[in-house]
Amino acid sequence: MNEISIEDLLEKVKSYNKEALEDVKRAYKYAYYLHDGQVRQSGEPYIIHPLNVAYILAEMHADSNTICAGLLHDTIEDTQTSKEEIARIFNLDIAELVDGVTKISKMNFSTKREQTLANTRKIITSIKKDVRIIMIKLADRLHNMRTLQYKKKEKQQENALETIEIFAPLAYYIGCYKIKNELEDLSLKYLDKEKYKEIEEKRETIEVENNAYLVEMLSTIKDILTERNIPNEIKIRIKSIYEIYKKERKGNDISEIHDLFALKIIVDNIANCYHTLGLIHSKYHPINSKFKDYICNPKTNKYQSLHTTVFGAGGKIIQNQIRTSEMDSVATNGLATYWDIHKGQARNIMQEELTKKFQFFQSLLDIDKSFLDNQKFVRQIKGELLTSKIYAYTTTGEIIELPQGATPIDFAYYTLDENTANKMITTIVNNHQVPMDYELSNKDRVEIITDNNSTGPSPSWLTNTKTTTARRKIKKYLKV
Repeated sequence: MNEISIEDLLEKVKSYNKEALEDVKRAYKYAYYLHDGQVRQSGEPYIIHPLNVAYILAEMHADSNTICAGLLHDTIEDTQTSKEEIARIFNLDIAELVDGVTKISKMNFSTKREQTLANTRKIITSIKKDVRIIMIKLADRLHNMRTLQYKKKEKQQENALETIEIFAPLAYYIGCYKIKNELEDLSLKYLDKEKYKEIEEKRETIEVENNAYLVEMLSTIKDILTERNIPNEIKIRIKSIYEIYKKERKGNDISEIHDLFALKIIVDNIANCYHTLGLIHSKYHPINSKFKDYICNPKTNKYQSLHTTVFGAGGKIIQNQIRTSEMDSVATNGLATYWDIHKGQARNIMQEELTKKFQFFQSLLDIDKSFLDNQKFVRQIKGELLTSKIYAYTTTGEIIELPQGATPIDFAYYTLDENTANKMITTIVNNHQVPMDYELSNKDRVEIITDNNSTGPSPSWLTNTKTTTARRKIKKYLKV
């Protein structure tokens, strides 16, 4: 791939924020000066890496301070400068961002393992302070994964596994699907090269075979919408290689994946999303069981869209994703979209949204408080947050995200206030009474039954929970 130059970066930044150009130039000159003489394992000048990191951030329309921090992200770790020096030359915000992505020095640890665990915790918990730190780290990891061929095989495997286990899930949680998908595909390429190539070849063959049907449906829907004066843009989307890999591991053949292909239909407002849905269903027969309304019920990372899978020409099954342009931006870059929407207030609004509206955030806070030991913290994070999920519904239709293996007890402490959850006596799932240790499944509808005369949680509840939040509240009640 062509490497990014400072001219490329400046041109990208200029396209959305001309006022940032001088600050970005200054940050580049300082980074160039500090990294002068350093080279990457590819033999290229080291400055190529921070330039690419900054460019990935600029593609998300990051603010000036974040772009500058991207350029300077390795300077504290790999050069003689300090946080204080960066704050003096630039500003405290940039210095805090650079410090946030800087690894804790190995001088503080007796083993490499201890250092790795501490740094993993630092990156994950940095989201409490400033989500932009995670975004810089994701951009950093993405460019490193794009150039992983220069590492030794053992290091390739290590980095790919860490990316799948930690960085891709973090990208999902803040809605950065574009980065998440590329990180997953690049990781699979190094973890199972043969499988990656096999799926890639299958996908290309099926794509060629189905292209005419996709183009025909796209053209038909565009004509229908245009005739009714509904502004629209339609794109063809094919499922990522890693997503196909996950489906195949569950026993699905690639030809059986109902959302292998999709048309992304972007219209001007929510009313026209539903109008478009009706027009598509009047032309193509839908598969009722495959319809999802993520506009009314957004995913837990705020993804919104209507999904309907229909029979197209030749009996081909094609998914249609209907959304507004703002929803499409969120579906691509997640919280990073706020840089465009809220401009100078973006950072504060991002943090406020995370704190109040993102379910995983409270879980992260609870795990951070409950596990002082870094190894136990990382193990719990991987087992509870960065793992397979189930999505259950409250009686009012709210989607609740829980780790696989979660029980009604976990559900109760996520959806009810603590005192009410303590009075839980039984649970109704899909209109049937279930025991306390029942493992919830995707799409379960859950009703928690409480009684003011209940004696409260018993010690056995602790063995029937999967989440730190539930355990913490039960222990508080039991005083253990």
